[in-house]
Formats: sequence, structure tokens, C-alpha cells
Amino acid sequence: MSTEAQKPVRRITVPQLAARKGGDPIVSLTSYHAHTAAIVDKHADFILVGDSLGMVMHGMETTVGVPLDLMIMHGRAVVRGTRRALIVVDMPFGTYEESPNMAFRNAAKIMKETGCGAVKLEGGARMAETIHFLVERGIPVMAHTGLTPQSSHVMGGFKTQGRDDETWPAHEEDARAVSEAGAFAVVLEGMVEPLAAKITKQIDIPTIGIGASVECDGQILVLEDMLGLNARPPKFVKVYGDLLNQIETAVESYADDVRARKFPTDDQIYR
Repeated sequence: MSTEAQKPVRRITVPQLAARKGGDPIVSLTSYHAHTAAIVDKHADFILVGDSLGMVMHGMETTVGVPLDLMIMHGRAVVRGTRRALIVVDMPFGTYEESPNMAFRNAAKIMKETGCGAVKLEGGARMAETIHFLVERGIPVMAHTGLTPQSSHVMGGFKTQGRDDETWPAHEEDARAVSEAGAFAVVLEGMVEPLAAKITKQIDIPTIGIGASVECDGQILVLEDMLGLNARPPKFVKVYGDLLNQIETAVESYADDVRARKFPTDDQIYR
């Protein structure tokens, strides 16, 4: 056996990811369970256990209703299924906004009970104090600005940010604030390309785009959207698979076999 083959697999760390600013694009996808995480782990630099699981896995209309314990349960599964990628877990709505102390208690609970490497929270300048508080106490934080799904009710829905040039300074300030507070990266979601490109050039931490600019330092997509499991994926998503139709066809074939009594024989079962 070669020495190369014997080398242990080491997880990508927060400093390694932060050092990718302006370098090779950062690859990321969401995952919510061990078996898909094991597949994504071979190719992604970090995997996000996103609160989007409320909509994707549990049929919720928004991410607002996702509880902390659900994030922890899915976070554990993803950590178990992976060896290489940095695992980042979303802090759900209502677990960090009230105060830095509240945020620390819940972030520490997530990290201790899942074994993840970082947490992500939404909000720009208004969350800078909390981000600084967490980072000073040993909790790596990924920020999230632009379209923030947990604030969709206030925003009036899932709307692209930055269409009006007058809003650009506020978005730029949000990105600067989270960077200066100590976030190691920031997700820019649903943002017009020129604004996302400008922010990427202005701040010192990697920007991870989702419906933002090719000028970002990396991209993240919801795995189920990318695989074609969502009948109506967001317009910015390039669909790489057709699993919705493949699963439908497979289930239909299975149902036909059962109705035709095409069950395994004893010889096949106990061979």
C-alpha cells in the first residue's frame, strides 16, 4: 500500500476556507442526511446543513418554523456521513437574534451536539455585535446577507436584492460589518450581479454566492434543486440531474411489480 493511500483524511478547516479569498472557487452544497452528505463530501469544500431543510424535507412554507432540535438532528447525520468537508449548520430563526448571550448558548449547543465546524446566521450590520461575541468565544461564524429567508415576511417575499441602486450602500455596509466582526465567510443570496461583484472586491473574507455573481469566491446551491428534485427550482439554479422523474418512474415500476405479484422467490431471498 502506498504512503499516499495511508494518509488520514483531514477535514477542511475554517482558516483554510477563509484563505481561499480570491483563489480557487469554493464549492458548496446543502445536505440534510448522511447518505447524500457522503456523496457531496467527495467534492465540496464545505457542506451547509441549511434551515432550508424545513421546506425541502418537511414541507414547510418558509424556514421560520424550523426548531433548533431539528437542525441538530440533521446536523449529526451529516457529520456522521462525512470525513473531509467543513460542516456548517444554520442557526434557525429565534435562536440568536435576541442577544449575544442567547446566540452563544444555542451556537455552543449546536457545535457540541453535532460535531460541526461552524455555524451560520443571517443578518448584516445588526448582527455584527453577536458575530464578534461568538467568534471571541471560539465559535466560527459564517454570515448571510442580501436575501435572508428568515426575514422573508419583512422583505415581502423572496425578492432579488439590489435592483434599486439606492439600496446598495446598506448591503455594502452589511457585508463590511460582518467581515470586520470576524465572520470567516459570507453568503450573498439573491443579489444582483454588479452589487455582489462589488462587495466581493470590497471585503477581505470569501463571498459565497447563491443567485448572486460569478465574481463571488464560491457558490452554494440546495442539493435537491441542483438534482432536479424540485419541480420549480429558483431561476438561477442550473439543474444537473432529473431525479424527480427518475424516482417517479422507479416507484411506478415497483408498484406495477407488486400488483403483478412479482415478488422475490425464496431461492432469490435465501441464496
